[in-house]
Amino acid sequence: MVRRPPEADPPQAGAHHERRLATGFSPLRRYRIIGAVKISELGEFGLIDRLAKAFAETGRPDSLLIGIGDDAAAWKASGVQLITTDTLIEGTHFSLRYWGWRDLGWNALAVNVSDIAAMGGTPEQALLTLALPPEAAVADLDELTAGLVEAAREYGTAIVGGDIVACDTLMVTLALTGTAAVDADGQPLLTTRDGARAGDVIAVTGYLGESTGGLRLLLGERETDPEAAEHLKRAHLRHRPPLAVGRMAARLGVRAAIDVSDGLLQDLGHVCRASALGAVVRAAGVPMSPALVRSFPGQALALACSGGEDYQLLLMAPGHAIQQVQRVSKGPVSIIGEMVADPEHRVRLLDATGKELSLPAAGWDHLRPGGRPHGREAPWRK
Repeated sequence: MVRRPPEADPPQAGAHHERRLATGFSPLRRYRIIGAVKISELGEFGLIDRLAKAFAETGRPDSLLIGIGDDAAAWKASGVQLITTDTLIEGTHFSLRYWGWRDLGWNALAVNVSDIAAMGGTPEQALLTLALPPEAAVADLDELTAGLVEAAREYGTAIVGGDIVACDTLMVTLALTGTAAVDADGQPLLTTRDGARAGDVIAVTGYLGESTGGLRLLLGERETDPEAAEHLKRAHLRHRPPLAVGRMAARLGVRAAIDVSDGLLQDLGHVCRASALGAVVRAAGVPMSPALVRSFPGQALALACSGGEDYQLLLMAPGHAIQQVQRVSKGPVSIIGEMVADPEHRVRLLDATGKELSLPAAGWDHLRPGGRPHGREAPWRK
């Protein structure tokens, strides 16, 4: 497949984007380290014991009754419960050519935390399923575990059980539970895709497009100054969903939200369809970091709107609620548009004059050819 010019079809880094490895590359070669102890030498139960000791460092929540070691985990639960799950597959969602094993562990938990944050909740217990090539080195597994433990400590979660299977393809699946607060009347404080109303302000946390920019740099498609390169690569290798902002937003009256995993315009489209509305986004308001603008002149807006895997939060609420979120947030919360009545549920991107802008291939679709709208191939596929 001939690679599209970058300016015509920006690469996307969505959580589920297909990143095929070059023809002739065997993923198993990554695991064959001469002299390294293999996980097959530990055996299933030796591996479980090793993981259990590592995950004990994430702490034991007061609600946990039974953790790793029995047929199922058990914990006390009350109030509104949340649960989400996500899978990362080598060669489809990531490549160990540029993700380290520790990055893989961190991101496996972070992408699930992002879903809980988008609902305004607090993450709690996690269940982990590992599909591991028997030739994988124990040292690499230790790195993956260390990344999981780091993320669990960062976001206040505990890994309480899971499963291990042998597989030629490396896969990490994590299921995460959480809770949502309730108001004085006992009603759940949830931020959902169908909670937007016409006239709501649209705001987004952080900066967009950095993960996609970092992926491009990791793939060697572009060079930039060292400071910008380090910043953008880190944005791709370590996702950091703004959990605290999600929780605060739910308590401050925000009732609609979604995390930016598949791309700003694509994810906003999900909200439009669920809420039976349209959206107007002003290009001038889309937050882009100096590192992205400096590294991708003329392309930064397309990356910010269509790249994905930013794991920031889109918030839709009356202006006064968004202003409260802005006042208490430690990071930027930028107003980028508003929700409008529109029977076609469109997302329109407007320039400073009010002219509608058209961007190529917005967002990610799991089941379309190449994962892109209209059957376009992702540019890293050969």
